Amino acid sequence: MQIFDKIIDLKSFLREQRAQNKSIGFVPTMGALHAGHLALIEQSNAANDITVCSIYVNPTQFNNPNDLAKYPRTFKADVELLGQYDQCVVFAPQDFEMYPEKPHLVFDFGNLELVMEGKFRPGHFNGVAIVVAKLFHIVHPNRAYFGQKDLQQCLIVKQLVKDLSFDLELIICPTVRESDNLAMSSRNLRMDAEDRALAGQIPQILFMARDLVLANRDFPNIKKTVEDAFAKLPIQLEYFQITNADTLLNINTRDEAKRIALCIAAYLGDVRLIDNIIIE
Repeated sequence: MQIFDKIIDLKSFLREQRAQNKSIGFVPTMGALHAGHLALIEQSNAANDITVCSIYVNPTQFNNPNDLAKYPRTFKADVELLGQYDQCVVFAPQDFEMYPEKPHLVFDFGNLELVMEGKFRPGHFNGVAIVVAKLFHIVHPNRAYFGQKDLQQCLIVKQLVKDLSFDLELIICPTVRESDNLAMSSRNLRMDAEDRALAGQIPQILFMARDLVLANRDFPNIKKTVEDAFAKLPIQLEYFQITNADTLLNINTRDEAKRIALCIAAYLGDVRLIDNIIIE
């Protein structure tokens, strides 16, 4: 497995692969890899000759400096995990390589960046869009793979690909869950044993809300039921939204959208977790 930390070297390598008509898949990550990331790698490997996996904790998407400082960094373990995949190439740049100068570009994704994550993490999606655009230009993948757990991010990237005419196929892969249904996340590593045991309540409540939607319960009552459930737990609910899965606009009845997304964010101590379920 080859590891690159310089853009020029990775580009040179990929240019040689394209000259041999090899297809390139791309899985962008911030490291602290888990089975969810590996599922993306495996899906890419199944469809492409080469998979580039980036490992880069992007500073421009953190609006909270403490969150950036505490984000888990497990590069040695990450490389060992990826070593099992012969097709995989790692791109692990330093900040000065990705940002030789402070970026000034500002994206506007309209309502999509003003709700949920955008509302509670101002500037987050501008940072996401800048780094993803940079990585797409560097890698020039045939296909790029993202996880549904970060649904809002997926929709932002979808808009980015459309508006900037990136010549790639964007593939959204299902959320991979732990045995207690907690969505796999690098941030799970930051929880102590007590909080980790409690964290399984988040998907449990989310699945309960899904069942209530399918039972045609009134949406305001569903939201109250969810809020009441969290009020009984030492978990701080930041938001629970019932939305159109394609726009993330709030909806009040099932017939307002063909696809419904139940989206949630909550804190266990200072660890912030997000999750969602889509109802077709």
